[in-house]
Amino acid sequence: MLETSARLLKLLSLLQVRRDWTGADLAQRLGVDVRTVRRDVDKLRNLGYPVNASPGVAGGYQLGAGAELPPLLLDDDEAVAVAVGLRTAANGTVAGIEETSVRALAKLEQVLPSRLRRRVNALQAHTISLMGAVTRVDPATLTAIAGACRDHQRLRFPYAGRDGGTRRHVEPLGLAHTGRRWYLVAWDVDKADWRTFRVDRIEEEPTLGARFTPREPPAEDLASYVSRQLSVAPYTHQARLVMHAPYDVVASRTSKTSVHLERIDDERTLLTVGTPSLEELGLWIGMIGVDFEVEGPEELKQHLRTLGERFLRASGQT
Repeated sequence: MLETSARLLKLLSLLQVRRDWTGADLAQRLGVDVRTVRRDVDKLRNLGYPVNASPGVAGGYQLGAGAELPPLLLDDDEAVAVAVGLRTAANGTVAGIEETSVRALAKLEQVLPSRLRRRVNALQAHTISLMGAVTRVDPATLTAIAGACRDHQRLRFPYAGRDGGTRRHVEPLGLAHTGRRWYLVAWDVDKADWRTFRVDRIEEEPTLGARFTPREPPAEDLASYVSRQLSVAPYTHQARLVMHAPYDVVASRTSKTSVHLERIDDERTLLTVGTPSLEELGLWIGMIGVDFEVEGPEELKQHLRTLGERFLRASGQT
């Protein structure tokens, strides 16, 4: 039985390596006769693998596309290549796939033999990148956090926050990537509240703790929640503006980490932003390049009136 199972795994691996195989070629590689190959192919089909067969002299076997992705069998070099590729993508070199890459990397590194993990770490450590200013995080930290989110395990880690270094004990919910930074949304056990942590400020790989029962998330849309936490919550002043432009237009001219956007209708977008200075905010709003209305605060309206009058005087209109 063990010999048959090992042969099935080897057969599946061969079918993944090359597009087409003749029965004779497979029989030779497996050390069995063609009739055994046919029986093994039937067993793979019974297990849900879509193995196609074509008759005749030029016929053979081909692993087809099924409803679900079958387990991939990788040799050492392939596993290292995939792990390095996922780590690179997780650091933001390919827009839009960072979070997916972290989830896939967490699954792969869970089963990666130690000898291959050393190869991956060595290659990563001695490779330089000429990318622009992107905040780097340790892939091992990302995969540890992703695994804890998946398995509902508490984490402990030293954190360098605005108020200095602290030791945090959290129940992780999920990771968010903004294009420049990674953030962890988690329930802070000691603060008894939801918190958003910059992953690059986690000073060492988190320590896994006990399992926990997931709490009700702080928002149905985690991405929108993180956007609001980063763009509004930390600042003294909060402003609400109705932008007279479609959502996609406003989104293309602003940053998801600096503003929170909500679609009002096809032609208007609600922009919420936090700022330490209303004076700077007035200039920044004008640079977006679309008409807008200020819902609040009243101090911003007054500042824009003063700024507008100053600009009119400078242009010779008054």
